[in-house]
Amino acid sequence: MAKKVIVAGSGFAGLSAACFMARAGWEVDVIEKHATPGGRARKLTAAGFTFDMGPSWYWMPDVFDRFFAQFGAATQDFYSLQRLDPSYRVYWEDGATDIPASYPALLQLFESLEPGSSAKLEKFLAEAAFKYKAGMQNLVFKPGQSLLEFLDRDFLAGLFKLDVFTPLSKHIHKYFTHPRLRKLLEFPVLFLGALPADMPALYSLMNYADMVGGTWYPSGGMYSIVSAIEKLALRLGVRFHFNETVERITLEKQVARGVVTDKKEWQADAVIAGVDYHHAETDWLPPESRSYSAAYWEKRTMAPSCLLYYVGVNKKIPGLLHHSLFFDTPFDVHADEIYRSPQWPSAPMFYLSSTSVTDPGTAPDNHENLFLLVPVAAGLEGDTDALRDQYFEAILSRVEQRLGTNIKDHIVYYRSYAVSDFISDYNAFKGNAYGLANTLMQTAILKPSCRSKKVKNLFYTGQLTVPGPGVPPSLISGEIVAETVIKYCR
Repeated sequence: MAKKVIVAGSGFAGLSAACFMARAGWEVDVIEKHATPGGRARKLTAAGFTFDMGPSWYWMPDVFDRFFAQFGAATQDFYSLQRLDPSYRVYWEDGATDIPASYPALLQLFESLEPGSSAKLEKFLAEAAFKYKAGMQNLVFKPGQSLLEFLDRDFLAGLFKLDVFTPLSKHIHKYFTHPRLRKLLEFPVLFLGALPADMPALYSLMNYADMVGGTWYPSGGMYSIVSAIEKLALRLGVRFHFNETVERITLEKQVARGVVTDKKEWQADAVIAGVDYHHAETDWLPPESRSYSAAYWEKRTMAPSCLLYYVGVNKKIPGLLHHSLFFDTPFDVHADEIYRSPQWPSAPMFYLSSTSVTDPGTAPDNHENLFLLVPVAAGLEGDTDALRDQYFEAILSRVEQRLGTNIKDHIVYYRSYAVSDFISDYNAFKGNAYGLANTLMQTAILKPSCRSKKVKNLFYTGQLTVPGPGVPPSLISGEIVAETVIKYCR
């Protein structure tokens, strides 16, 4: 008789875990509090506009290809991909830089800003390519249960080449002197939730993912990936139960026996929590069954939260790109307000995405959909409508100034989303949006364990455990936890 597993939560990590558990012959039931799958990657449809509510960058296409290939499928079976060119635009205080998809054009761009830097970039990216391939194999795909996982001859031989003990900012500054080039190379790690000075230089692998792997767009938006994995899961026999909220994990002598929801009691041979780790431990388990104390969580370095805006505009906007980064205010000041002196930012950098530029079907004819994101420190109080409106007015004015067009008078749809929403919708610890920061002291075995230290047959997946934040890491997290469940629940 097949063993049964409950997967709580249907974000990318939960969906991935469900697929791998079903492939292994387990009966899988996914319980999701919302009406649709996706977690932070849900879709918002309103007034004829379609918005991806969370992730909007498609990087590391090889990870997605690898995921589907393990089930005898291919990415193109579900959605098509278009490489964006330019990949994105960066607005500075006195101009803008488009990042080309073409590698020769990228080298030319660097050379134009800093003579001699194109050769340095080639060397820098060659090292980043090694880190990407070796790091993915020897760090990212490990469950982080023991140091013995890393006693691999190839890994140990290449340990120093991975630069795990050198700060990323120091590594970048060794190669480049132009402030814009430094910022271009430091920006991708913002997805991983820490300052470049606090991030291991290992994560220059993100520069390889950005500049060599490329920035892509899946037809229909990022939610197309959610829909694809849901379809795959259904083919594998996974059962989904929406609009149902887990209230606690049932225990018998510190063994997980299932969950109780607001609708029924479920029995299972194992439970995978694909929700916020802190929430599952704190709200679903009694104190004696928790692996980590309140003090432990308070000491964690969290990746940022976000102020998000979903905006529909009843005109086309000339000069608008799919992805734009507004670095037209001091980088260091905003970074300090996120990580070192947490507070609402005084003059924030922000990000603008418009999928309607690439995919007109995501907005009515002659309209644009705008997704704006301001990174803010996790745990901030004072998330009010007035505060959100204040920031929206400020950043939209900067967009209008840069693009030379009026947008405010053409808004026909508006919705904001911030810290309190991340807490209410996702039970996010301190309202975080990206999970746990990938600092050196929060890498691999130093992350919260994907296997409960107190409760047998209870496991965790997602952005607060291995390997970390981001869509590709979440897919990998689901694979890792499934392997761990199968190993310990034979």
